Amino acid sequence: MTPIAIVGVGETPAVRRSEKSLRALVVEAVSNAIDDAGLKASDVDGILSDGLVMPTTVPRDFVAAQFGIDRRYDGGMSFGGAGSACAPQLAQLAISSGLAKVVVYYFGVDWGTRTSGPYGFHDLYAGKMAFEKPYGFNAQPSYFALWARRYMHDYGLTERDLATIAVTQRQSALRNPRSQVKKPMSYDDYFAARVVSDPLRVPDCCLITDGAAAFVMTSLERARDLPKPPVRVLGTGFGSEPVNGDDAFTQPGGMMRIPGAKAAAERALGQAGLTHADIDFAEIYDCFSISCLLQIEEAGFCKRGEGAAFIREKGIGIDGRFPVNTHGGLLSHSYLLGVEHVIEAVRQLRGDSGEAQVKDARVGFVGGLSNPDYGVLLLGKD
Repeated sequence: MTPIAIVGVGETPAVRRSEKSLRALVVEAVSNAIDDAGLKASDVDGILSDGLVMPTTVPRDFVAAQFGIDRRYDGGMSFGGAGSACAPQLAQLAISSGLAKVVVYYFGVDWGTRTSGPYGFHDLYAGKMAFEKPYGFNAQPSYFALWARRYMHDYGLTERDLATIAVTQRQSALRNPRSQVKKPMSYDDYFAARVVSDPLRVPDCCLITDGAAAFVMTSLERARDLPKPPVRVLGTGFGSEPVNGDDAFTQPGGMMRIPGAKAAAERALGQAGLTHADIDFAEIYDCFSISCLLQIEEAGFCKRGEGAAFIREKGIGIDGRFPVNTHGGLLSHSYLLGVEHVIEAVRQLRGDSGEAQVKDARVGFVGGLSNPDYGVLLLGKD
């Protein structure tokens, strides 16, 4: 297939509540990404978004109309993290087949403003509304607290291990001027924080954000003629399992697994011709501290049950041997369901991350969770 690259990125400021509508935020992010690429809106002939959230809030035809884009290609897959991580897979197919030359992907949420926030998302599923929510087993912190407690029982995970993830990512966020959170956090601060759903405290839980982000893709050949250094798409992988939303997070048979993650990672690495040892940093969907740890295991960086020891030994800070979520992640940067992880990986590989820059970064791993789907994107310097 035709090699492609990400040539432009754009985002809105990460805030708890925005005075702008979600549609206005998306338009701003797309405009910023096109400008960053050194292109005009008329150069874009393909538009992608996720397959669930954006079509019902900011449809692709709306975005096309705002910019006067004559779409030759239009599509989306999965949702949230998997949708963003796998967007280059669709873009590469379109560019390789001649269906499009320049493709823009966008995603955003206004869950900071909406009354139900992310908690209302799972109201889509009849099973949860009938058998879980009426009995108080409701919302994402409860789901992942269940996972965390079971992991502690099976593998000896401690609360300090979870604290290490949250505290380290806060330290990274403070080196990134775009982060939503500006307040330092020590281990003492972590343990003094309110428990949301035992054993998860506030710092173990993702932020709530209004915002949007976008990125532009084209062939590697064309990318080399554009102003910014191209960030090459080395490999993509999508994995899923036959589990629907009624069962997601709470009812599957194996609680300590992230569906699709192993398969997605293997497919992306195989396509790129790389191994885990080739990866210089990782941006991993960290809706909760425990989910970040589980994905490190499921994606193959270490064996199951070894995640906490791996994090301690390697060091996941910007100056560690395995930097994770160098922008602060969903825990301390923003919660746009993982599209900001792609943006951060591009900035790292361009060398544009300032004080948060990983030294000699050449290959980045992006892991996107959308239970029961999972997406992996491998990016590299050209």
